[in-house]
Amino acid sequence: MLRVPEHAVLALDFDGTLAPIVPDPAKARAHPGAVPALARLAPRLRAVAVITGRPAEEAVAYGGFAAVEGLGHLTVLGAYGAERWDAATGEVHAAPPPPGVAAVRAGLPPLLAELGAPEGTWTEDKGRALAVHTRRTADPDGALALLREPLAALAARHGLIVEPGRMVLELRPPGADKGAALREFVREKTARAVAYAGDDLGDLAAYGAVEELRGEGVPGLLVCSSATGTGESVPELAARADVLVPGPEGVVAFLEELAEELSGA
Repeated sequence: MLRVPEHAVLALDFDGTLAPIVPDPAKARAHPGAVPALARLAPRLRAVAVITGRPAEEAVAYGGFAAVEGLGHLTVLGAYGAERWDAATGEVHAAPPPPGVAAVRAGLPPLLAELGAPEGTWTEDKGRALAVHTRRTADPDGALALLREPLAALAARHGLIVEPGRMVLELRPPGADKGAALREFVREKTARAVAYAGDDLGDLAAYGAVEELRGEGVPGLLVCSSATGTGESVPELAARADVLVPGPEGVVAFLEELAEELSGA
């Protein structure tokens, strides 16, 4: 990336990478240093992308991306690439959600009641997906174990899949993931180098895309954002990462260091 920054794509997850994980996802906000660091980097790179399961418009609002100068090369790929916001236009483009999402939305409340979901279990409606969180329960791992198979069966009946994460099960359409979104973005930008930063199981697909691109001759860098700084929270990412950083604060420090090196290049 340092050798050909004008041909490089930098892509990042949002929650847990640019924004600290919080009990209520609606209160998530980007680390204060994230946008300034991206604003310094964006003009020096081919493009910067935030790839998230959140709706694109929501990620833009929570990230504070819309009101900052210098982010003209920033794109937010929401709903795993099904929605797109470009800083250059300020517009969101999105395909209609598949019908299975509405069916699962209607079926989740009675199923959770039938299963006796523990107190603190709650559902986040992402528009094109629904995420069932157990972080607020007394036993988050036990709640996940209780819900995993019934939610997978509900999703399968309506043509959806279940994406596991830390204390969350997300029911969403198949075929859309961060890896597919990243590969398409890199192809669109004809990038000759790529870096990706993520923190959770949903980022494994993007890691896989970077590894595949490496096999095609495109240099790639993998960054793991970990609350502990050592990656124990998601060992699958840490084992494959080139760089481990301590959460969003560490990601921002990494971005600032990269911007400093490129400014002197």
